[in-house]
Amino acid sequence: MSQQGQFSLLTKRRFLPYFLTQALGAFNDNLYKNALLLLIAFGGISAQSDSALLTNLAAGLFILPFFLFSPIAGQIADKFEKSNLIRWVKGLEVIIMGLAAMAIVMGHVWMMMLLLFLMGLQSSIFGPVKFALLPQQLNDDELVGGNALVEMGTFIAILVGTITAGIFFDFEQGQYWIAGGIVVFALLGFFSSQYIPNASANDPELKINWNPFSEMVNTIRQARENRSVYLSIMAISWFWFIGASYLTQFPNFARDFLGGSTQVVTLLLTLFSLGVALGSLLCEKLSGHKIELGIVPIGSLGMSIFGIDLYFSVAGIEVIKDMSAMAFIQQPENFRLMFDIAMVSAFGGLFVVPLQALIQHRSDEKNRAQIIAANNMFNAIFMVASAGVGILALVVIELTIPEYFLVLAIMNIVVAIYVYSRVPEFVLRFFIWMLGHTLYRVQDKGLENIPDTGAAVLVCNHVSFVDAMLIAGTCHRPVRFVMDRSIAEMKGLRTFFKIAKTIPICSPKANIEVYENAFKRIKEELDSGEIICIFPEGKLTTDGEVDTFKSGIERIIKESPVPVVPMALEGMWGSIFSHKDGHALTKRPRRFWSRVALTASPAQPAVNVSAASLEHDVKTLLGETS
Repeated sequence: MSQQGQFSLLTKRRFLPYFLTQALGAFNDNLYKNALLLLIAFGGISAQSDSALLTNLAAGLFILPFFLFSPIAGQIADKFEKSNLIRWVKGLEVIIMGLAAMAIVMGHVWMMMLLLFLMGLQSSIFGPVKFALLPQQLNDDELVGGNALVEMGTFIAILVGTITAGIFFDFEQGQYWIAGGIVVFALLGFFSSQYIPNASANDPELKINWNPFSEMVNTIRQARENRSVYLSIMAISWFWFIGASYLTQFPNFARDFLGGSTQVVTLLLTLFSLGVALGSLLCEKLSGHKIELGIVPIGSLGMSIFGIDLYFSVAGIEVIKDMSAMAFIQQPENFRLMFDIAMVSAFGGLFVVPLQALIQHRSDEKNRAQIIAANNMFNAIFMVASAGVGILALVVIELTIPEYFLVLAIMNIVVAIYVYSRVPEFVLRFFIWMLGHTLYRVQDKGLENIPDTGAAVLVCNHVSFVDAMLIAGTCHRPVRFVMDRSIAEMKGLRTFFKIAKTIPICSPKANIEVYENAFKRIKEELDSGEIICIFPEGKLTTDGEVDTFKSGIERIIKESPVPVVPMALEGMWGSIFSHKDGHALTKRPRRFWSRVALTASPAQPAVNVSAASLEHDVKTLLGETS
């Protein structure tokens, strides 16, 4: 597994051209869309009485193609080679922006609206292919970092595009600046796309269904086939619901509750965008170069905590009409509010990036782009729904905007509880992550020896009751643990071991049925291509030394001849969960942030394996052999 930082991807041809193409596209979309809104509202290209209608129509026209064409776009992305498809899409953007530039110069508002729809169409085609390409160009340990950079680049590009639209509009003859800008940046995006390496088609034999409505139903059906992927899609869409709700209310929030000018609106947008960028970048650091679902609950919890605090932070703000951004920043009582907004979005970044990586990783390769298309479609639905909920809350129920922000934070808690109850893996990974980042610091070495695909058996020394959690939190693949029944059914830990699909075992003398069922389940899991981890000592060490390995491992390998990876766990002897100085869990914790090491040696073929040889290998890793 590569341990290079995520920013190293920006030096690689397999990622940099793609990143630039995506960022330039997001920038140009928002430059054109927001310039059009400004021209409608302040540019005199429409009657004042029509501006509200045209503004809302423009927002709808841009997002409508994501409803109609995302399912078809997903099929296209699965059927054709992706780099060439991106170049065609970027070429289409150049044509659309060329026509849009003419419409802006001539002041043809309805032509601009039509071209905005076509821009949305182009973006809806680009969406599935750009995210389906990532798993083909990046290694598994680069996927979180790559998604984080894309998320960061997208939000910063959206922000800069929005701000640039305002700057160009304020220039003398601003329509010419806008017209020139959208063409130049479309050309830059097309130029960068020429350097994206080839990415083969997922399913070249796919027959495209051009009916958007029937394909919409089919896309939803495909997404629902994998429960964890489908609920991840729903969770990502919820993030866009929350994000759209905040961003939509910022202008009125700044005007009515902060006394700010348009500069304060821009400040709030900047804080939100930079927060998402920061949270996204932190994902790789917190996840340890792998898809770590344990940080997803942290993200949702942070969004709610700071969303609730945002409500209370407004009370201490002195409203001064038409306050500039600089004047707003200079008021100490505003620091809490600005921090809350940045933290809501930062934890949103922590929340959404691992979920995006999970969708890309766990989707069937043949229809990966179609699954991503389903995600885009649901994102659009939830963003539109946010507008409806906003109207209901603010107009019908007559909540204030701070009260609405409070309701959003509480709703987020409810949604989180529902998702985590339906997919307990999130909760399990959260507690594993917390264990590995509070009580212990786990350093790993040689885990690249664990096969990326296919079945294998991990054998490790057994020091504490939480060995399985530490190993599960460190390995880049899901692991099924074989564990003494007394530990697997221990009060307080039983639920977690059940969620982790732990296989309980005991001696044949104690219960022959449990013993035989354990071997039956082990064979089933290995035959399914899963990773099994066993502790061949059969019990926790009582003196800190490796005990004799029992022969059960030999039976496992005889029935399922798969590679075996010896592993050694150091640093847990003396913890509250070990038997040092008394029975485990009977002592006060005395160590926090303790260093723990997990080391793996190269995988061994089944024919070379015996209990004695594996015991020797583990002792060697621990330095117990001479």
